[in-house]
Amino acid sequence: MTELPAGQRNAIGVTLGLLGDEWALLILREALLGASRFVDWRSRLPISNAVLTARLARLTESGLFVRGNGYRLTERGADVWSILLSIWAWEDRWVAAHVERLPVRVHRLCGKPFDPVLVCSACDGTVLAIDHTLAGGFGPSGSWERSVPAATTRRRSGDSADAGFFPETAALIGNRWSAALVGAAFQGVHRFSDFQRCLNAPPTMVADRIRTLCSLGVLGDDYRLTAKGLAFFPVVMCLVGWAQRWFRAAEGPALVHRHLPCDSAFVAALDCSSCGDRLARKDVVPTS
Repeated sequence: MTELPAGQRNAIGVTLGLLGDEWALLILREALLGASRFVDWRSRLPISNAVLTARLARLTESGLFVRGNGYRLTERGADVWSILLSIWAWEDRWVAAHVERLPVRVHRLCGKPFDPVLVCSACDGTVLAIDHTLAGGFGPSGSWERSVPAATTRRRSGDSADAGFFPETAALIGNRWSAALVGAAFQGVHRFSDFQRCLNAPPTMVADRIRTLCSLGVLGDDYRLTAKGLAFFPVVMCLVGWAQRWFRAAEGPALVHRHLPCDSAFVAALDCSSCGDRLARKDVVPTS
């Protein structure tokens, strides 16, 4: 775990700044599928040498890769699998436009296609955004200001007709204000004035981000999360879990939650929708 200095960006802000970038997610995805050399990523992704070099350097500096004979995922880097799996399932279910066909997810242990189901790691109870089984909020290092990444993260460039590999996930977490607004919405904020207060952002910026999320169908006309928006919850909770396992502020966690049915500190886990068993990285098989 990396301890973050007191009073600076917390685990959420650091993680969004690192993973709220489509190229970073794609590089990690390919690493989990076996890429380890510069030429591997260049052959699999439409990425320039300069961009790939910069992203690999940043991910290595942040402890997700180590250099040796190529690039090897660390435990921290490999642990992003649950975030990527949740993104994969959400994009597959809710986003029609992709420049690549998403493969089918098969659970090796039961041999069946599956969706990942968000559960409490302590009791294995299913957790939904709308079932009110989680209680909590900001922890000792938590605040809106500290949870926003330091700078706007970047989507990869390309032709306007190119929807991207993670087109809508990048729109939700690849912009500092979009990510903060999504987080606020999951905490029950739905009025324009409350969004502006929480984000401490200019009204024009808040209005622009709300328009974007409404156009994607994540927020409705009343600025509340739609079914599509609520379905993004596993991505959010897996990202929060990863952030707090690997980056923690000196004062303590940014967010704290308890799972009320078992009265345990909530740690996100994923189960197979077909057999109900706990998912592990090595048991998730993509197939055409």
